[in-house]
Amino acid sequence: MLQLHIGNKNYSSWSMRPWVLMRQSGIEFEEVMVRFDSFESNSNFKKTIGALQAAGKVPVLVDDALAIWDTLAIAEYLAEKFPDRALWPLHPSARAMARSACAEMHAGFGALRTHCPMNIEATLAEQGALIWRDQAGVRADLQRLVALWGNLLQRFGGPMLFGTFSIADAYFAPVCMRLKTYALPLPSSIATWVDRVVALPAVQAWMRDARAEDDFLPFEEPYRLAGSAPSKR
Repeated sequence: MLQLHIGNKNYSSWSMRPWVLMRQSGIEFEEVMVRFDSFESNSNFKKTIGALQAAGKVPVLVDDALAIWDTLAIAEYLAEKFPDRALWPLHPSARAMARSACAEMHAGFGALRTHCPMNIEATLAEQGALIWRDQAGVRADLQRLVALWGNLLQRFGGPMLFGTFSIADAYFAPVCMRLKTYALPLPSSIATWVDRVVALPAVQAWMRDARAEDDFLPFEEPYRLAGSAPSKR
C-alpha cells in the first residue's frame, strides 16, 4: 500500500495537498505523521524524513522502495498511477491550464505564505486585518488568486476550478485554510468556491484531525509569541 509521510496537519500546508487529493479521490494509502519537533538537522523530524529522502521535507509518498517528494511530483505520479481517477482534467487545454495554475501556486504567492502561515485550529481575524492593512504583497497575492480562480470558475462552469474535483482544487485547499483563518476579504463568488472546497469530505477530515492534534508549536506561530497561545492548551 502507498504510504504518505506528512507533518502536523494543523501547520503543514504542503502535506495537506496530496493527502486531500488521495482521500477525496478514493486512493487508499497509509498515513505516517512525523511531528514537527524542530527543523534542525539533529531533530527527530529531520532524521526520520531524511532517512526517506535527502531533502528532509514533507510530504513524501512511498510506493514500495520508491520515495517521491515534492507535491507536484507526487501529484503527477498519482495521476499516472491512477489514470481512471482523472486527477488532471481530461481535455488537453484544460489540463495544461491546471498544471500552470498549480505551478504558479507552487512557486509564487510568497507574501501570503510568509505573513499568513497555515494554522487551521486558530481564528486570527485581528491579525489578518493588520496584515491586510500593512502588507501590500499579501493584497497583491490575493488579487491574483481571485483573478485566477474567477477566470477558471467562469471558463469551466464550476462547481470546482475545472468543473469536477481535480489536483488543482487540492492544491489550493491550504490557501483556502489561510483565507478562513485570517478572514481576508473576498468577493462573494470566490468566497462561495472557498466554502465549497472547505466542505469537501477530505478537507473536513483533515481539519478535524488538525484540530484534534492539540500540539502548539511556538516556532510555527511567531505572531502569537507576543500574545497568548491557544486557550485550550
